[in-house]
Amino acid sequence: MSEPELTTPELVWDVQAELGEGPVWDEPRGAVWFVDIKGRKLHRYTPATGEKRSWDTPDQTGFALPAEDGSLICGVRGGLYRFDPEAGDFSCFQPVEEDRPQNRLNDGFVAPDGSLWFGSMDDSEAVETGALYRWFRGELTRHDDGYGVTNGPCLSPDGRTLYHHDTLKKTVLAFDHDDGVLSNRRVFAVTEDGYADGPSMDAAGVLHVGLFNGWGVARFAPDGARIGKIDLPVQTVTKAAFGGPDLRDLYMTTAWLGNADKRADQPTLGGLYRVRVETPGLPQNRIRL
Repeated sequence: MSEPELTTPELVWDVQAELGEGPVWDEPRGAVWFVDIKGRKLHRYTPATGEKRSWDTPDQTGFALPAEDGSLICGVRGGLYRFDPEAGDFSCFQPVEEDRPQNRLNDGFVAPDGSLWFGSMDDSEAVETGALYRWFRGELTRHDDGYGVTNGPCLSPDGRTLYHHDTLKKTVLAFDHDDGVLSNRRVFAVTEDGYADGPSMDAAGVLHVGLFNGWGVARFAPDGARIGKIDLPVQTVTKAAFGGPDLRDLYMTTAWLGNADKRADQPTLGGLYRVRVETPGLPQNRIRL
């Protein structure tokens, strides 16, 4: 696989997020949702109109993903919450990690069967109390444990490989996946030029990995070989997600967390970026309730 032709990354919202994360394409609304975890905000950008809207979240929120009824399911510290975009209301329906109050939820993903996968982490990033979970129609299952910072997961196009990051170790892990069951945990790749942050998958099976303090998005072939990088003008890239009508617009969240002293030289740290790519992403799945 070769490096694709790219347009120049474009700043579409100078939102100044302390910890921008979790961009996701909402096809029915034609919009990108993302969060500012530390700023306790949920944001929505509608490219066709340029509309930008924001809501306060109940606590630190790691992801906001679309559900089949038009709501969003949000990973708020302490549990899963349903967000009604019309009313602007959040309501908790699934407590998570009541036994680990030092933790918060981080990144998430919706599988083709409508199940929600997500990770947790120690909010201080000091101890390895993070875990990997699957929630499916009312049942919450812990699948892996012992992470400092989790990111992901995501699935290969055929659904047979699940990727999940041990971010503090700069490591992308892979698991065999079969109908919600994981096995054969192994190292898929290491990101030496930055911390492996949120992953997304394109239709050709290329894994796109945000590089926290790595100035861009790394690209990995299905065999784990690194095949390129999308460069950004800011150093803390947290996640990339495919959107637009043809899923060829790659939206990238960034952050100024840990780099507040760099903001004079990088004034758009925390902004939402977009770049046009050749290979589309996979359609965004919706959570089954």
